[in-house]
Amino acid sequence: MNQSLRPFIAARAEACIGCRACELACGAAHVPGGATVGSLGGPVVPRLYLVRAGAVCLPVACRHCEAAPCAAVCPTAAIRCDATGVVVETGRCIGCKTCLAACPVGAMALAEVVENGRPVMHRIVDAGTPDGFVETPALLASKCDLCRERSSGPACVAACPTGALECVDPARLRRERIRAAALALAGTPVRDDRGAAS
Repeated sequence: MNQSLRPFIAARAEACIGCRACELACGAAHVPGGATVGSLGGPVVPRLYLVRAGAVCLPVACRHCEAAPCAAVCPTAAIRCDATGVVVETGRCIGCKTCLAACPVGAMALAEVVENGRPVMHRIVDAGTPDGFVETPALLASKCDLCRERSSGPACVAACPTGALECVDPARLRRERIRAAALALAGTPVRDDRGAAS
């Protein structure tokens, strides 16, 4: 199987101030039906999450693993890998939570399905009730999709006031490193994006 490194969101802990602008921007970029994020019709449901450990804050997002464990364990094949990353096909997801257990970075979450500001309910078997069923909110797997629908790239990266987030493209980084190594071997100074020699 041909596995290539895919882009992912990287965060610099020393630059993160814990403002949660990334979560709000992510939620706004993915709110269904054009509703206003945080309103009754559009709850804030980010696909990356700020984690605090003491004085350190860091957003956690899907790393779009090459051999995605979440995709490997999904019983309905609702999670697949393509050239742009690991994708959840919500129409196939049954909310079973196996992807949450398999994710090595804890980036997978279950999100309530909401329509017109209310959770969508579904019936599940419960032997402890008189009719054998109970109504619970429908849940679907949710994770960073690198804002596939946004031509300008991930909303979290654009919203971060300190530049702590970056969309890393491993293939581009590899090309740059190879170029720098070739230039160094040839004795040519390597120039960065600002034109400074190193």
